[in-house]
Amino acid sequence: MFRVRNLDEMVMRLQEKGYELEGEMVNYENIYCLCYSRGAEGILVGLAERLT
Repeated sequence: MFRVRNLDEMVMRLQEKGYELEGEMVNYENIYCLCYSRGAEGILVGLAERLT
């Protein structure tokens, strides 16, 4: 899991490089927005943006 500053922007950048969003972005208790992305190599990457 990696913490990022702007999750929407990071997801767009990863999609340009061939990563696909696994599932959907979720709000965890209004503290984090979380998602998972999978690259061409099959590696799953977790991303989190702190909301507060």
